[in-house]
Amino acid sequence: MLHDKTIGVIGAGHIGNAVIGGLLRAKLTSPKNIFASRKNSENLEELTKTFGVHVTTDNKKVARSSQILILAVKPMNAKEVLNDIKEVVSPSHLIISVMAGIRTSFINSFLEVSCPVIRSMPNTPVLVDAGATAISKGNFANDEHLKIAHTIFKSVGTVEVVPESLLDAVTGLSGSGPAYIYMVIEAMTDGGVKMGIPRQIAFRLAAQTVFGASKLVIETGKHPAILKDEVTTPGGTAIAAVHELETHGLRTMLINAVSTATVRSKELSKIIEENDN
Repeated sequence: MLHDKTIGVIGAGHIGNAVIGGLLRAKLTSPKNIFASRKNSENLEELTKTFGVHVTTDNKKVARSSQILILAVKPMNAKEVLNDIKEVVSPSHLIISVMAGIRTSFINSFLEVSCPVIRSMPNTPVLVDAGATAISKGNFANDEHLKIAHTIFKSVGTVEVVPESLLDAVTGLSGSGPAYIYMVIEAMTDGGVKMGIPRQIAFRLAAQTVFGASKLVIETGKHPAILKDEVTTPGGTAIAAVHELETHGLRTMLINAVSTATVRSKELSKIIEENDN
């Protein structure tokens, strides 16, 4: 599917590099078919050494050289990048956006071209091929375009297809979610230290506990509540701890975190689009 396609990555930072690495490790394409751009030329040299792909600081050159164009820049840089490539993007390009909060309709409108656009929301665990990515198709994209995007992100984790109306909520859940879990790991580590466990041992135990619990949910397919019940024996330590967490509103705080991040994603879209008018 991708071997006969040229792929451009504009914004070859952490996420962009992860996608490039995933594509090559999965042997979905070869380095000669990948073009990447970034402002920092030193980072581009490292990218060449690591993957052997074509690199440049010229976004327009990447767009001109590519059939599939992955825009992996921060949403606040969206207009700058879109303006860079505006005159070279054609209806034959497939654009895959990794820009949080940026709607496919805005991309088409800004570029003034009816090219297919797929909007995606991966998260940082794509760096270790364990990402969770949601993808949606814009007005001019079809199922084949969606399949291409699915194949690309499948190389760095799991992929879910959702309506674009849910992408902001995905940003709040899985896009921002790693930050919540890092805080959990940090807090559990501190708890272990408080009770006398050396920090590095507490850190390793906490991180492995989160990893193992997630793996158990995924591989068994059991509802987390059922798995929780299997740990909480009557009068035991786990149920005492769960009671403490419930008393302080752990569930409510996490639900509110997802909600707040979702609202912020929507706000980013409005800010960028209003500034364009």
